Amino acid sequence: MPSPLLRELIDALRILPGVGPKSAQRMALTLLERQRPGGLRLARALEQALHHVEHCSICRNLTEQAICDICSNSSREQNLLCVVESPMDVIALEQSGSYRGRYFVLLGRLSPLDGIGPNELGLPALIERLRATPEIEELIIATNPSVEGEATAHYLREATRGLPLMVTRLAQGVPVGGELEYLGGSTLTHALSGRRPV
Repeated sequence: MPSPLLRELIDALRILPGVGPKSAQRMALTLLERQRPGGLRLARALEQALHHVEHCSICRNLTEQAICDICSNSSREQNLLCVVESPMDVIALEQSGSYRGRYFVLLGRLSPLDGIGPNELGLPALIERLRATPEIEELIIATNPSVEGEATAHYLREATRGLPLMVTRLAQGVPVGGELEYLGGSTLTHALSGRRPV
């Protein structure tokens, strides 16, 4: 039976996504047996982040400043706004190096069963931003292709219908290097409906 402090550490580690009891136990024991300096560094970094990282007042991404580096960067393309579900999506798009516009982070997706509606996602603020910023010419909806992500994309298309901007959706379908025989029916349906001339 682990000591009370060890048990508390194991339980604390289990709040992380994908970390079950065995993984949490292994992490806790590694930190205590072989990585105490790393564990202290982790504790300090976690405490600092929890105290100082907030949401950007413009795009809702995570930052230590009132306005994040992306929103304050005047060299970013002002005419593009990409709507994503989470800060992890911003990181993924930035790492790709293929997008140089601005963002709006929903911090979730529509899910009425879980009590997540348009207000919880900040959609009224997004619509107001689009109305107040005539430089934005294209709204790129980059929600995940899940049921909730598709519902969110549909809501955004309808909510922006009267605005003078082009609304686009990220292409979906066959991944680079993918083989058709291993793809599911819905993936192939999306790929066929989103085909383009070559």
